[in-house]
Amino acid sequence: MKRPINTLFMLMSLDGKINSGDSDELDVDRDWCKIDGVKEGIYQYYEIEKTTDWYSLNTGRTMAKIGVNERKEKPQKIDCRFIIIDRKPHLSEKGIEYLCNWVDMLFLVTDNKNHPAYKVTNKFDNLKIIYYPNIELAKMMEDFKKDYNVERITIQSGGTLNCELLREDLIDYVNIVIAPILVGGSTTNTLIDGKAISTVEELNKLKALELIETNVLQNSYIQLKYKVLNQK
Repeated sequence: MKRPINTLFMLMSLDGKINSGDSDELDVDRDWCKIDGVKEGIYQYYEIEKTTDWYSLNTGRTMAKIGVNERKEKPQKIDCRFIIIDRKPHLSEKGIEYLCNWVDMLFLVTDNKNHPAYKVTNKFDNLKIIYYPNIELAKMMEDFKKDYNVERITIQSGGTLNCELLREDLIDYVNIVIAPILVGGSTTNTLIDGKAISTVEELNKLKALELIETNVLQNSYIQLKYKVLNQK
């Protein structure tokens, strides 16, 4: 392949929600560990997360949501390389500094020439800014394989980016941990959000899955692993 092998790895509710509601004040990591019947088994997701790929793809919005822009303590270093797509930007200088102190390597992908990351490039040897005038996900993936020898990436981004990656045939496997909770809400983020199809001619954009593994975990949690079919 000209690009890395990509696995979508997420924690979601039984009804497919990856957040507690439609506000950035709500967050699965903060919220579900407080709910009886859910908090007892959530540790299993984090244990499985430790076994995922060295490279992890996420977004600046997600990183800002978990509070990296406000954290003052120096984090404990982890053996993981982050690929963060941040267009707006959502990350501040302090957020970039926190991430650089946290991970082995930070690849910041942006189309914003004024991104705050440029202000701290002289402080960190493990920060690489990758600029595109327009971020094309397929090209970005090919560049990571060609320029940085990235073979495998774990995707942990939000529903909108997950949809973009799926539509462009950039997700090869899905590894889902299902928590025993129903969230609801039509505006609550799901595993795959983004633009819906509206015609029969677009049915080829839907991706069938082949189940390759099922694990019944403790405290009513389930892990499902699929291979994505219907690749172009």
